[in-house]
Order: sequence, then C-alpha cells, then structure tokens
Amino acid sequence: MNILIVGPSWVGDMVMAQTLFMCLREQHPDCAIDVLAPEWSLPIIERMPQVRRALSFPLGHGVLNIGERRRIGRQLQGRYDQAIVLPNSLKSALTPFFAKIPKRTGWKGEMRYGLLNDLRKLDKQTYPLMIERFMALAYAPGAPLPHPYPRPSLRVDEQLREMALAEHGLQLAQPVLALCPGAEFGQAKRWPAEHYAAVAEHYVRQGWQVWLFGSKKDHPGCEEIRQQLIPGLREEVANLAGATTLAQAIDLMSCASAVVSNDSGLMHVAAAVQRPLVAVYGSTSTDYTPPLAEQVAVVRTGIECSPCFKRTCQYGHYRCLTELPPERVIAALDELVGVPLQLQEQQ
Repeated sequence: MNILIVGPSWVGDMVMAQTLFMCLREQHPDCAIDVLAPEWSLPIIERMPQVRRALSFPLGHGVLNIGERRRIGRQLQGRYDQAIVLPNSLKSALTPFFAKIPKRTGWKGEMRYGLLNDLRKLDKQTYPLMIERFMALAYAPGAPLPHPYPRPSLRVDEQLREMALAEHGLQLAQPVLALCPGAEFGQAKRWPAEHYAAVAEHYVRQGWQVWLFGSKKDHPGCEEIRQQLIPGLREEVANLAGATTLAQAIDLMSCASAVVSNDSGLMHVAAAVQRPLVAVYGSTSTDYTPPLAEQVAVVRTGIECSPCFKRTCQYGHYRCLTELPPERVIAALDELVGVPLQLQEQQ
C-alpha cells in the first residue's frame, strides 16, 4: 500500500504529523509513506523512520498556481493507493485530485467536495488536539484512537552533529541551555528578551553555556538577549539563529541539557529529540498543541484574556508574557534537570 501525505506548512505541525505516520505504520506495517511538503521541511521528514521519501513541493504557502499543481499531480499519477491531506485548504487537495489517487482523505475544510472522496466532518470536541485530528485520518471515521498516544521522535545523526559542533565552534564541556525565543506566529507568543536574558544570566553564573536557536529573522532578537549580559558572561552565549540549517538545529538541540522555548516549531523539535523542556505559553494553549514529551513543564500566567489565539495583543499590553517572571521558568527548569552531570563532576 502506497500512501501520499500532503504535509502542513509549519515546523511544529510537521513534527506533530509524525503521529499520523506512526498510526499508519502500526495498521499497515508494509505500507510506504511519501510526504509532499515544502522544501524547508525535508530535514524534518528525513529524520522520521516511518517515511520512505520526502517530496519537495515547489509552491510557497498561500500560492494557488493551479497549472503547477496539475503538472505535479500528473507526475504522481498511478503511484499511490491513498492520499491523506493534512492542510484544510482547497488548494492543498488539488494535487492528489489531479494525480487521480483512488482514495483521497481529509477533513471537510474549504469546499473540498469532489476533490476529496473520503471527506470527514471534524468534531472539535471529540478531537481537541491537533495530533488527534491527524491520527484520526489513519482510521475509519469514528474509530477509537490508540492509547497512549504516540509521540514524535526525530532521529539524530551523530556524525552530522559532530560536524555541526565543529562548524560552529561549539563544545560540550559545560551543560547547554538552549533558548528558543522566536515564534513565527507573532509577538503574542514571544516571551520578552529581558526575561530570556535573565534566565541566560542565571545559568551562565551556575556554570552553563547558552545556545540561542531560531531563524534568520530571529537573529536580531537573539543578539539583543546576548547583549544584555555583561562582558565575561556574554561570551558563554552563542547566537546560532540563522547560522544553522534546520538539520543542524535538530542535531545541536539534541546536545542540550535543557531547553526553554516559546510555543513554536522549535519547541516541538526539542520535545521530539527528548530534551527536558520548559515551554512558555502566552496567547496559545496546550489544549491544542502541547509539547509531546515526558520531561516537560509548561509555564503561563493564566490571566483572564489568555489564551486569545491572537498574533498580537488586542489590548496592547502583552501581560500574559510580560507578567511571567524569569524566576518561574528558572524554578521549573531546576525541578526538571537539577544539577547536570558536567557540573556534578566539577564539584
């Protein structure tokens, strides 16, 4: 059985989609799963053992271009028994339709009658979590989901990790605190730079080193965090935002003794490489996209207007983030990891 997955367009969603692939392989151990997804996501998909092949989709997020979708569909014709479409947009269902894949599964979404012939109606109360909505597409409508739920787990390439450490001049003599202060969704997910800086300073003074992760757009914000530390401490903070590939970020994240992250794609990466994680939530909620790992602490203020699921604060105060003090994150981290082995040996 050959299955084509039309993948999502966000880092965190792609990580969580692995739960669907796990369910498919559990039901059909010999099935072959290919994932059609944006070029940027290929390093994530390649770290998922359930997937046979990642297929690069050339059109950017939001681009219709029916002609190109038809061309890609015709190239895929005759190769698959089923397609599962994870995005809810009409355009995402076009390529499997043009490929004439016999069974085309997905949620109702944007007017996709005819494009999908295994069309499901989503009951959000039955499936509040995104992973539940993904996993349910592996089963017949209304079938129970497996318990406990599978958790994403990305493979780490040890050889590539050593190469990345060398390329960026990083060493592991000290425990590593990874900070992920960005969030593509918007400012209402971003804990203030001065709070991240306070956490970084606390752990540098305890003998840790700090690595800042993010995209090229996150580099200035990460540098702001680094610059808030005094000389002598600042040198223990490496700004890797925009300097690594996504594959390198995955491998380097696996070196961390602990991670602090906003609700972002990198938060889900940290969970999928099984790092102790403190997740900072502001405008969003764990009721929809929680980090899926064992060693996780979620911190939030819980003020009356949160979660609002807005990209920017509708009141302009961002209290759900500004009023969450660094001390709470530090306490949560200390409870998760205690004293790392490197520091115990030094003591």
